[in-house]
Amino acid sequence: MSSTTGLAEHPIIRQIVKQVRANDTHGEFDRLSSDQLIAPFIVTKEQKHQIPILGDADEETLERVREYYNAISSLVEERTGLMAMPTINLTHEGFGRALITVGKLVVYDRILRDVHRYGYNSIEHLQSEADKALAGILDLIERYREVAEA
Repeated sequence: MSSTTGLAEHPIIRQIVKQVRANDTHGEFDRLSSDQLIAPFIVTKEQKHQIPILGDADEETLERVREYYNAISSLVEERTGLMAMPTINLTHEGFGRALITVGKLVVYDRILRDVHRYGYNSIEHLQSEADKALAGILDLIERYREVAEA
């Protein structure tokens, strides 16, 4: 895994770390660095090959999915001043959909598959995917601001 040193200032990394820490109600992660908190979000191709094709997602993996989309939503709110609401709907088998809405506007819609294998190849891949999602969301809000404010 690439180290986040120097990359920890990227907005998505900061937001994911905030989300992970916010969900740590017992203080178990207080002593962990940002690198350690981000590490579970990185699953290399080699690691994915070790995970069976079929399987149920565990609660920790489902929480990482929620933390990622909550982080994206927080960035949307920071940049637009509008509340963004993520909705994750998954079957026990790890198939489903992630939606982010702003007002009455659906700004993001992603089909999720094989969630038990959820993760990004590298920190750079995670950042790139988040940047693409955020750019698309911000473009939609700009074009349909009236609906987003409804």
